[in-house]
Amino acid sequence: MSWREDLAVLRHRDVRIFVSARFVAVLGSSIAPIALVFAVLDVSDSATAVGIVLAARSIPNVVFLLIGGVIADRLPRHLVLIVANSLSALTQALAAILVLSGHAQIWQLVVIEAVNGAAAAFVMPAMVGILPALVEPIELPQANAVSGFARSAALVGGGAVAGVIVGFTSPGVGLAVDAATFALAVVLLLRLTLPPVERATTSVLRDLRDGWTEFASRQWVWSVVAAFSVLNLVFVACYSTLGPVIADDTFGRAGWGVVSACFGAGLVAGGILMIRVQPRYPVRIGMIGMLSGLPVFAALAFAPTTITVAAAAFVVGLGFEIFGIGWETALGQHVPLDKLSRVASYDMLGSFVTSPLGQILVGYAAAATSAKAVQLYGAGVYLVVIVLTLMVPAVWRLQRYAASD
Repeated sequence: MSWREDLAVLRHRDVRIFVSARFVAVLGSSIAPIALVFAVLDVSDSATAVGIVLAARSIPNVVFLLIGGVIADRLPRHLVLIVANSLSALTQALAAILVLSGHAQIWQLVVIEAVNGAAAAFVMPAMVGILPALVEPIELPQANAVSGFARSAALVGGGAVAGVIVGFTSPGVGLAVDAATFALAVVLLLRLTLPPVERATTSVLRDLRDGWTEFASRQWVWSVVAAFSVLNLVFVACYSTLGPVIADDTFGRAGWGVVSACFGAGLVAGGILMIRVQPRYPVRIGMIGMLSGLPVFAALAFAPTTITVAAAAFVVGLGFEIFGIGWETALGQHVPLDKLSRVASYDMLGSFVTSPLGQILVGYAAAATSAKAVQLYGAGVYLVVIVLTLMVPAVWRLQRYAASD
């Protein structure tokens, strides 16, 4: 199969618009976490403060995920994205103004990120339902791979730009760039048109019950979600929260920007791989890909240098993208479109509900033991959970739809 055939899904105008909007939004969003972490460290040189601000975003994100799924199944999904991205642009612009003016305080960043997290709760379920509405099921693996590639390319660029911005200017500039990219994404999404889909007309509680029924009836879905409630806790605690703190004490902020860029480069590599290769068993291969998280824990524990952590981050990105594209394909092919956003919201709720706990507690755990011990214990738990999940028959056997199906 030629590259022209691999990218044939881009002949659809709305697919091109959606992929472009996703690229722009992710480009800025990949800068924001790095800028935010170091903005907090400038205000309060504390891993605990970093965890609190990150958790302030995560908690509302989790709380509003279910209602976000209901709204995305009731209203045009691209309009939900427009409103949520507009709110994200405003909140990040306010954070940038406070940081650049030197008046930022931890409580202000907590409030701003809480609003931003609530807005993101409406983005994620709506996002899952866009491509399945634009292409045929047989085209979905290719569409997801192309969209994932665009997202990954944005992460590479965002990580590199973040390293330059945070290392040579200030975290506030990074937050300002994030706000601008959200605004540009809104402009693109205004041009997107989706085909009409039968919308839910029952009560919100009935919608939630129907979504839960679809979610709970699929063993492969809830088994993976249960696993990710632990995997995300470990990864967010050890890598996303404690990683920048370790970097600040060892190989520096610019070095962490390089790490983030390499993570994005790994995602790009995974996206290219998944464009060319469409696994017959997407969830099985995806969970095996998640084992790629182990090297970065070891690097942060034993060899916290730019080269070692960046190399490990590339491997993480590669494996994570393999899982992400496989998972989106499995959901898009096996879950009814009119219930997809609700199922996705239960998926995201279960997967991320524990993340704030990891963000808040990791600073205390590192202080009570050591950063190295936290990384090693986390790696052990991470490995056990993946192995147990691969032993679930429904996870191991689920197949993608092929042209002959």
